[in-house]
Amino acid sequence: MKKSIVWIIVIVLVLIVIFSFVGYYNRFVSLEQEVREKYSQIQNQLQRRADLIPNLVETVKGYAIHEREILEEIANARAKLVGARTPGEGATADAELSSALARLLVIVENYPNLKADANFRQLMDELAGTENRIAIARRDYNEAVKRYNSSIKRFPGVLFARMFGFTEKEYFEASPSASKVPEVKF
Repeated sequence: MKKSIVWIIVIVLVLIVIFSFVGYYNRFVSLEQEVREKYSQIQNQLQRRADLIPNLVETVKGYAIHEREILEEIANARAKLVGARTPGEGATADAELSSALARLLVIVENYPNLKADANFRQLMDELAGTENRIAIARRDYNEAVKRYNSSIKRFPGVLFARMFGFTEKEYFEASPSASKVPEVKF
């Protein structure tokens, strides 16, 4: 009788350990997939913006032919953004593109006919909407990263995370240059 109680206790403890392993592993997998999904939403919105930019640039070219330098900067920054492979690279490229677009918008102020152009206004509305979507996607991604990173760093999750090879994810942070006001020369 005593021997069977000992075996039952051992089996129950083994099952608790097994279910703990499975539970933590599945939780980490779910959180990691959420981080990936949120990052893909950022990529989706950044691609949407990248697709809008050539149309915006072409519209501006018709009015601001001598503003070639800023248009080239936008094209280069767009290429970097599309080629970004990590959240850090993406954030840096995004900051460069945002800065170039801000300088373009200051230049546009010198062209009243351009501001009145229906195509330009529509593109700017689309771009503004996309910028809002990007901000929301970044926030959602960073929240998912926070949940994931917190989960793999808290005890006892940290033990299981190390055992299963789950590592900390990178936040999507603005580059230091993003806080600088763009310089525009006329």
